[in-house]
Amino acid sequence: MKFDDILIEIGELGYYQKKQLVVLYIPAISVASFMMMNIVLLYTPEHRCQLPKEMFPADTWKIQNEVHEQLVSAYIPPASEYKYDRCNLYQDEAPNDIVVNTTDLSNASLHSCTQWVYSRDVFKETFTSEQNFVCGDSLKTSHIQLVFYFGVLCGDLGFGLLADIIGRKKSFLISAVFQLASALGVVWAPNFLVYTILQFCVGAGCHGVFICSCVLGLELVGPNKRVWAGILIHGFFTTGLIYLSGAAWIFKHWQFIQLAAAIPCAFYLSYWWLLDESPRWLISVGRTAEAEKIIQKMAKQNNTQVPEKLFDGNTTATTQAGGKLWELFTNKVLFLRTMILFFNWVVVSMCYYGVTMYAGTIGGNFYLNFFLLAVAEIPKFVNIPMLERLGRRWTHICFMWLGGFALIGMVFTVVYGGQELHWATLTLSLIGKLGPAGAFSTVYVFSLELYPTVLRNAGMGASSCVARFGGMAAPYVAKMGELIGGDFGKALPLVIFGASSILAGFLCIFLPETLHQQLPDTAEEAAKFKGRMADKRKTDKIVFVGNKENNTMDAGTEKCDLGDESCGYKNGIVNYGYENTKL
Repeated sequence: MKFDDILIEIGELGYYQKKQLVVLYIPAISVASFMMMNIVLLYTPEHRCQLPKEMFPADTWKIQNEVHEQLVSAYIPPASEYKYDRCNLYQDEAPNDIVVNTTDLSNASLHSCTQWVYSRDVFKETFTSEQNFVCGDSLKTSHIQLVFYFGVLCGDLGFGLLADIIGRKKSFLISAVFQLASALGVVWAPNFLVYTILQFCVGAGCHGVFICSCVLGLELVGPNKRVWAGILIHGFFTTGLIYLSGAAWIFKHWQFIQLAAAIPCAFYLSYWWLLDESPRWLISVGRTAEAEKIIQKMAKQNNTQVPEKLFDGNTTATTQAGGKLWELFTNKVLFLRTMILFFNWVVVSMCYYGVTMYAGTIGGNFYLNFFLLAVAEIPKFVNIPMLERLGRRWTHICFMWLGGFALIGMVFTVVYGGQELHWATLTLSLIGKLGPAGAFSTVYVFSLELYPTVLRNAGMGASSCVARFGGMAAPYVAKMGELIGGDFGKALPLVIFGASSILAGFLCIFLPETLHQQLPDTAEEAAKFKGRMADKRKTDKIVFVGNKENNTMDAGTEKCDLGDESCGYKNGIVNYGYENTKL
């Protein structure tokens, strides 16, 4: 029997699976916090050049008195887009001579400054304000986020391959230890280099945890419950975003916010005793004795019976050693499908993170915007009934197009509406976040079902790996508005996000549907997989029912739904074929 057939017998989503899924998906709360953490820790507050200390030793962003206001007006040039010029101050033509006559600036010229003061209205301190990542060093924040997502890429690929070699459970625990150690290290990072290296490690560790949790959870449930298992983890992910917004609002200091996300990760070390290995993976690598023990445990906790004969000669096709990642590229059909999936992963990642980064520039209350962008993901769970009715493919396409057209619409409210249409801009940004958020949870299910068992973890690792190129591009695309300036700079990021989302959705039309289909186990099965949605028309089906009492096969005809795997299941195992079809 295939593992999907075993699950139908012992329970596709029983007590055992529900208990394991909750344990597996709790780490997604921490993963979500780390994935968006740098948007908070690297937030750039309002700032301007610091006044000369000999003129005003205790300079602050907040105006302290009338003298302070006069000095700021004299030394700091005005700016068109901001309250003050952020990077320059007036200085006499004489070398190193600061203007001292605040009423006579005839001999003064603009010079770049090296010290700044920052607004404390949003955060008391961010890593950006502590390290002065502004003006000429402003791209350092984007560089850090690029390295973080490159770490995620390496974690996806490394831990994905490792999980197919040593198992899902061991790979999860290794990545959890890596995540905890590096996340705690970030709290005491003294400079750009150390912080960047540690962020690379956090990215690798946290997504190693996520990819192993996601795959192990999906492999525990039956074919008719995969949607719930695949979507549930993203509910915990959304909870993590809400948690991060609350931690940022409460602590307002980058070190305490990082600690609030890092400390709970110590709990995941207890998973050595709480988790079981994936029986599906054990079967795929031929370790059937270990798999049978876990299956017996599953049946006992689900209050069901294990089939008398679990494994026989027909199991050989699913017990081959783990496949090689390059098998996805040596077959023309698998190559085209993989490329379409890869492009969608890149676009979804770029839009998902990029929209959140860009939303920080649209004005309004930072914490409220961040919280609303997290809450905006909750309606994505409408994709659960959509996945069961429309199928995986069209559900994914709908979310990609929803987000894409909303982001294109933001161009008009941002460029032509200004603050008067801030409500419309915020609404469209929430829809723009909902689109890729819903697509993110859908593409996980879609990809997991398209990849064969022997390549599933490696394929998912590779998909999530290439998605990080989208994550790495997101901070640079989102920052275009600030670097380019003007209406064109404001519109360009939105056009890039929106157009790429629409194109990616269109390409998914050429992928097969996986609704109500058995998971392919080998690369050969995946290449032959056509994946059509179940036909709900009634048809005659010849049903051969195994009779346990006399070990005979009884034939009969009954009305069944095409694709209904439970149709005809009587007295045990059933072999059936369609009318006029030889068995």
